[in-house]
Amino acid sequence: MISAKPLIKLTLGATLLWSAGISASAQESNSTPIYTDPPPRVVPLPSDRPNQVSPLANDFQVGALQPDYTGSLWVGSHQGLARINPATGTIQSRINVPNRFIDAMVQDKVGRIWLGTYNGLVRVDPRINQITAQNFRLPSNRVLDMALDDRGFLWVGTDQGLAMISPDRGLLMTTLQELPGISANALALDQSGQLWVGTLTGLVQVNTANAFILNRVSNVPGRSIESMATGPQGQLWVGTSQGLFVFDADTGALLRSVTAMRGKSVTDIAFDKTQSLWVGTESGLFKLNPYNGAIVSQVPNLPSSHVLSIATDVSDKLWIGTTEGLAWMSLTTGRTFAHEAFASQRVPQQ
Repeated sequence: MISAKPLIKLTLGATLLWSAGISASAQESNSTPIYTDPPPRVVPLPSDRPNQVSPLANDFQVGALQPDYTGSLWVGSHQGLARINPATGTIQSRINVPNRFIDAMVQDKVGRIWLGTYNGLVRVDPRINQITAQNFRLPSNRVLDMALDDRGFLWVGTDQGLAMISPDRGLLMTTLQELPGISANALALDQSGQLWVGTLTGLVQVNTANAFILNRVSNVPGRSIESMATGPQGQLWVGTSQGLFVFDADTGALLRSVTAMRGKSVTDIAFDKTQSLWVGTESGLFKLNPYNGAIVSQVPNLPSSHVLSIATDVSDKLWIGTTEGLAWMSLTTGRTFAHEAFASQRVPQQ
């Protein structure tokens, strides 16, 4: 403890040093110091700050779309989480989430919506539009993709491995941190109920019963996996920065490369109820014939050609999330519209 006398000496010493500093840096005129430079200005002024545009206000990226059992569509974007009526486009609610960077969503077996964000998992109950759980212990809080297995367990892919969570109990069941390829970029379940994980160096098949590795595939062109989907015939469709490839989900053998997608960065893959294949890329959204890989059509007039997420057959529409906003295409007329609440600019109708 410092006694009173030393404390007074310290205070006097500090005061003298401060006074000496002023004398050295100021000019004397009538004993009043005149500063040669103006004091630093805070920019912006406090009165101007409410009018400043937040960086997020200009970020319209829509990274995840999820229809729910009520018929609503959940939109996860860098603006946050919203629930819309896909028939009319009306926003039903906006949910205040702890992290607005949402890149993955899934609905569990009882209808709860799970969000994968830059800061972990969040569970939302659509009956009350409120968060009911968050902050699970994961290998990393940076969630890249999610999948629900046949038993109802939630598999979470992060940039540092894989985790399995019990949605009902809200417990972390197991982790696979020593995942070959490290980052679980994309997840898909095959028809036998096993989990395929797309990583930085290829594909890994994981037993959903015990999280043991069953198979590894490293001969994927482009190596780093960006997207995956299981097709109606049970084949595994894999997107990389170099194109779209089809694998045998039983053996992991590469069956073919889709010629029309060669050289394109494939960011999302989805099949609709007619078994048509929709492929999102950094240069547009394409409808493909899954049997011969031929391009049937390209979706026009999107907010951005860089597609991030696709939701098929939602109120007879195809919903598309891009880096510049949300759009939908009528599956009956083929006309494309931007959702003005989620788009950076008005997109002309086709």
